[in-house]
Amino acid sequence: MRLAPGIVVAVTAALALSACSSGSNSSNESASTSSAAPSSTTTPPPTTTPGQQDCAAGYLSQFTERQKLAQLLTVGVTGEADAENVVRTEQIGGIFVGSWTDKAMLAQHQIDAVQKASRTPLMVTIDEEGGRVSRAKDLIGVAPAARQIPHQMSADEFYDFTLDRAKKLKALGVTVDFAPDVDVSAQPDDSVIGDRSFSDDPEVVVQYAGAFIRAMNDAGLGSVMKHFPGHGSGSGDSHTGAVRTPPLDQMQDKDLVPFRKLVNSGAAAMVGHLDVPGLTSPNVPASISPDAMKLLRQGTGYGAAPFDGVIFTDDLGGMAAITNRMNIEDAVEAALVAGADNALWITTDAVPKVLDRLEDAVKSGRLSGSQVDASVLRMAKFKGSAPHC
Repeated sequence: MRLAPGIVVAVTAALALSACSSGSNSSNESASTSSAAPSSTTTPPPTTTPGQQDCAAGYLSQFTERQKLAQLLTVGVTGEADAENVVRTEQIGGIFVGSWTDKAMLAQHQIDAVQKASRTPLMVTIDEEGGRVSRAKDLIGVAPAARQIPHQMSADEFYDFTLDRAKKLKALGVTVDFAPDVDVSAQPDDSVIGDRSFSDDPEVVVQYAGAFIRAMNDAGLGSVMKHFPGHGSGSGDSHTGAVRTPPLDQMQDKDLVPFRKLVNSGAAAMVGHLDVPGLTSPNVPASISPDAMKLLRQGTGYGAAPFDGVIFTDDLGGMAAITNRMNIEDAVEAALVAGADNALWITTDAVPKVLDRLEDAVKSGRLSGSQVDASVLRMAKFKGSAPHC
């Protein structure tokens, strides 16, 4: 997403139309092929009627500026009390159920009380890829690692398998799964991506990740492709330090293929903490890089359709690829200014000071208020809370 004022107005106009013409969850729709950020400043901006503009304004008016900014944050919680407190006090947009979270939130439907504390539908997110990244296996059953899947079942069988698990997740109160991993990798199983990748063949990744996304769509859950622009050939583990990928031109026919082919699948996208020669500036990983966000939004730099879905960051608070470089307030501001719609990290304690920083960023002009509104509308569409107009 570009930050030029005229373009930001166009973004808001486009989202006023898309968000206010549908009250359904975007996980049940294909992502729009119309651009929320036109590919060039000469592209005529989309037109909206006064009624559609009023609809968007009406939805946004229920929030204070601080609450709009809070809608763009997803934070990890320890349990019901932690979750309910941060939702009630700050109207946070999403919570993350991690390996450390008390699973009674889901198993005992404690999430219902947390939802009631939220002004709008709360996004309840989880990492449920299967294999070694499986936070709900005790509740919904075990799934094989992605790398094993193509050897055990067809894509149609995987769709059926995933649909069953997605319905179980939804019944527990989960609304978004941070999956599938669409990285293309031949690295050893126990490496950071390794067996989380369906294959070292991008077409196999597209086939099986596409089946996963369709199943999530059909179950009414949001899905999130990760880690743009591709972690599968990276030099290391972003949990422990900086990761350098091959140059962008070498990623075109491998790492970027799944994103290119699944951009209109209805899934959101997660941008990784990846240093990408030919794309990101030195010491500015993709998750906080305007150039990486622009590549995903516009699509022209890797032969894809424009992406009008939600852009999440990878965890900004617990991964050394970010934390070795900046604190959480700096990271969240940098990510949203760069063009992310939603900043993710794993604890609630920093939420007040992050929101203080973001309010200052809007007040000072470092973060455009129109850009914030555009992201709030994208989040509303993804969560299914966009109004009927």
